[in-house]
Amino acid sequence: METYFAVVTCRNSQETIRKALLSIKDQTISPEQVIVINDGSTDETKDILENMQKEWPSLHVISNPDLGYDISRVVKNWNAAIKLNRDSGLQKADYHMIATDDTIYPSDYAKKIISYMDSNPSVAIASGSYSKYSSVMPHGAGRFIRNSFFEKTIWHGYYPEQMGYESAILYEASLRGYTYIVRDEAKFEHIRPLGETHKFYEFGASMRTLGYLPLFAVARFLKYFITGEVTGRVGAIYMLYYYITYTPKSVGYDRMYDKNIRQNIRKNQVQRLKNIFLGLNKKDDKPL
Repeated sequence: METYFAVVTCRNSQETIRKALLSIKDQTISPEQVIVINDGSTDETKDILENMQKEWPSLHVISNPDLGYDISRVVKNWNAAIKLNRDSGLQKADYHMIATDDTIYPSDYAKKIISYMDSNPSVAIASGSYSKYSSVMPHGAGRFIRNSFFEKTIWHGYYPEQMGYESAILYEASLRGYTYIVRDEAKFEHIRPLGETHKFYEFGASMRTLGYLPLFAVARFLKYFITGEVTGRVGAIYMLYYYITYTPKSVGYDRMYDKNIRQNIRKNQVQRLKNIFLGLNKKDDKPL
């Protein structure tokens, strides 16, 4: 069985962080390390983490100053955890797991995901599921990434510090001949409702920065609105609204992806739409 390390971001998480971390610690396949980034918490989160470290040698904590809430720091924090894993002489692992301060995993969650990925080396990214809906796009939380693939991406083993980074990695996997999957039998729990803090702003805005085809964006909206999947109907409306109204910046987190990345994404989407219209691949593994 292959190995993994886990990355957890948190801010003002005193009500959930202990339970979330213990659900990772209690996995039947234990992570080599768990790296927590405490992003400027002003509640009791810091004390909880310090107490947990006393009895958990493989729990590492990066503490940031309080700079207020900023969604763009999430991916920067992921990269800080990955850098710590590389630069501090920590044991290398075959996968890394992305978790959050509000996700709870049954003890066999990692075993179910890793067993499948070990047996299917073409799968670069996989997650379980937390809702009643079946999805083809791995969730952000609970996601396992194959490090041998991740280190070969154009971002050299880090996440692009741009809006839409989770989707960008999926498209990069497809471009390199890998696949990704959601394992519905591996369930986990999301304590906070999806979209509670951001109203699906990044879902819509990042479709612009990634260069989504308008037809593809509309198809995605219709799927979510009609089925109520992922975002719910109100969330689908927010997503489409932000896609239509958002103006990407020229620099920074909100900038457009490079032209060649956007072109590859559009080629992928054109083929996906052709498959749908021609009645092919009734359950396609590409993101919509």
